[in-house]
Amino acid sequence: MVAAFLVTIAIWLPFFFGFGKGITTLFKNFDGPNYLVIAKSWYDKAFISTHFSLPTPLEYYPAHLPGYPLSIAFLNFFFKGPTAMLMTTLLTTLLATLTFYLFLSKFKLSENPFWLSLVFLVLPARWVVVKAVGSPEPLFLFAVLASLYFFKSSSSKALLLAGIFGALAQITKSPGILLFVGYEIFFFYKLIKEPLKKGFILDFYQQVFRPTIPLLLIPFSAIIVFFFYQLKTNDFFAYFHSGDNFHLVFPPYQALTQGGSWLGDFWREDMVWQYLLGALTVVLLIKEKFYDLACFAGIFFTATLFIAHRDLARYSLPLLPFALIAFDKFIQRKEFKIALLIILPAIYLFAINFITHNTAPVADWAPYL
Repeated sequence: MVAAFLVTIAIWLPFFFGFGKGITTLFKNFDGPNYLVIAKSWYDKAFISTHFSLPTPLEYYPAHLPGYPLSIAFLNFFFKGPTAMLMTTLLTTLLATLTFYLFLSKFKLSENPFWLSLVFLVLPARWVVVKAVGSPEPLFLFAVLASLYFFKSSSSKALLLAGIFGALAQITKSPGILLFVGYEIFFFYKLIKEPLKKGFILDFYQQVFRPTIPLLLIPFSAIIVFFFYQLKTNDFFAYFHSGDNFHLVFPPYQALTQGGSWLGDFWREDMVWQYLLGALTVVLLIKEKFYDLACFAGIFFTATLFIAHRDLARYSLPLLPFALIAFDKFIQRKEFKIALLIILPAIYLFAINFITHNTAPVADWAPYL
């Protein structure tokens, strides 16, 4: 927890001393201002158009789910606007780190859970950025890890908690639904893999249907969000009508073609390396017989193959805990520790540079306070 706090403070420090445009640089980083607008307006188009000056189209805001703005609104009782946003990111980063450590320790998924948790704080570099600015990823990863923690505990009460935290992940970022899909794939894998005990019907009821019931909170929470959108925007499917936001395309690997509005130039070899790491994650988890984790990682990785967006690193962050577990034996080696020490300055410089330039054109902060 202390290490997680110090890593974030280290990223903030240059901006506290006036680097770039000072601390407002942290506030202005995408998509932080968009989530602040939602925390103040709750998707009310009339309110947004009269109080905020961002060039973001009004229909684009439902692309940002309400989980993270809800946490900002809660902390807004103690801090104001942009500060509440950063405090939310910091708090959920601490929770995600602690949950990851507990997850590793309880289920013996690492030779050294403390060291792997430290690596979790600095790799990949894109993760270092998002947990230092206004972003939903720390909350999302905390919810995913908490859901997995209780899912592996297997009791009826634990499955209910897995569903509750899965629902929190779902209302925070849309890939939360993949958590539910991963759970179902694992249930069916167990049903097929294990010998029948009471016949197919009874085994299906006990191994698939009954444990699925509390996990239905995950897709149910998505429906609740859609009803909320209907109430606030008069459009049940506002998420899907949010403009150039839906980046899942067919066939796969369209991120390596030309023509997409979010793809940038043709310098994208790094995406190939990301695909390789994702594939290796799934393969190594299977090799280590972590079949439940392999189901979740496999569905998340498969989804990334259909994402046509230059910021593939951010979309791949749900794979982060799985990748660290998959590569644990290598990460524990002295050679890796030496190499990580060598590239830490590169990670830090990347984070500072990215934060400095990835800013929204916010001219007046008064409406955000």
